[in-house]
Amino acid sequence: MKVLVLNCGSSSIKYQFIDTTEKFALAKGVVERIGMSSAVLSHNRHDGDGIKIVGEILDHTIAIEYVLGVMLSKNHGVIDDKDDIEAVGHRVVHGGETFSGSVLITDEVIQGLQDNIELAPLHNPPNLKGIQAVKRILPGTPQVAVFDTAFHTQMPAKAFLYGIPYELYKKYKIRRYGFHGTSHLYVSRKAAEILGKNIEDLKIITAHLGNGCSMAAVKNGKSVDTTMGFTPLEGLLMGTRSGDMDPWLILYIMGKEGLSLNEANTLLNKHSGLIGISGESSDMREIVAAMNEGHKRSKYAFDIFTYRVKKYLGAYAAAMGGLDAFVFTGGIGENSAEVRAEICKDLEFMGIELDEERNKNKEELISKDSSRIPVLRIPTNEELVIAMDTSQIVEEIKVHN
Repeated sequence: MKVLVLNCGSSSIKYQFIDTTEKFALAKGVVERIGMSSAVLSHNRHDGDGIKIVGEILDHTIAIEYVLGVMLSKNHGVIDDKDDIEAVGHRVVHGGETFSGSVLITDEVIQGLQDNIELAPLHNPPNLKGIQAVKRILPGTPQVAVFDTAFHTQMPAKAFLYGIPYELYKKYKIRRYGFHGTSHLYVSRKAAEILGKNIEDLKIITAHLGNGCSMAAVKNGKSVDTTMGFTPLEGLLMGTRSGDMDPWLILYIMGKEGLSLNEANTLLNKHSGLIGISGESSDMREIVAAMNEGHKRSKYAFDIFTYRVKKYLGAYAAAMGGLDAFVFTGGIGENSAEVRAEICKDLEFMGIELDEERNKNKEELISKDSSRIPVLRIPTNEELVIAMDTSQIVEEIKVHN
């Protein structure tokens, strides 16, 4: 099946057109600066052909029309007709407790997404815009929602409940939800495949390290704990997010600085993390470069970042009663040998022995042959997960009809 995968943000749309039989992206691209006269569509075909279009793209409907236009073009396209798009899969950030897995999008599902906007006010609205745009442009084409939170919905209560009055959980659904679920799902399954073992027999810790970062404890193929919580702010230090902190601290800062709720939100989500500590950058490559030149605050940022990953690694190994594999993924996890080396340093007592050359060469297996716990570097592929889920759901509906 050929599936168009959409990841709709407030001012951008990332897309891939995937052949699920071959598990191969025929084309991929991004529309940026939606709502502006200088919007840009960057489109790349599987054979290396690419094109960049600048124009006035005022909303998500026009953006998707641009995408379809370039996909249909004789010079740069990959389809002959809109009907060649057999289904559309959407990355949806938050399913709350309403959705525990991927679903065919119906009017009832759209209502459920709207009901969960309060849990993801920045992400679910543009996700819904993409869904509504496809309904207008490709009427009759089945659409599927694949949720970032779904992989974590089977966490036990001891992992997802917070130490606040239980009535607040019942009233407002305040709990740990977790995010990056499709990434953690993909790389944990891929790790089992690489190791030639059944994922249902494994205890795997996955570390998705990018501008946003999270880790997951995956036991017998299921997420039993994860670092992000009610929002993506909790857990690891990130590019611009603070991660774990004393809850009183923000109240203290708000009082001292006279911050409003929105200003406090901006402080924690946009001006903290690597950029807040280093004062230099939110990009780990620039942090490492500055650190190597003797910049003390960049060294602090690097050390805090790697320390927190190491701390959660130990915690999750304890929580699962053991560890069979440790996986790095995400922009930093896949590309920063320095970060991987620092995280794995002095973990021989756990059975982790990193191979310096394999790590520098960005090989798939980066631990020594003597390492009791294999350490892997696996590029994530969330779009493929979305496409495969979409294909499976649509095919099942065809069979039942």
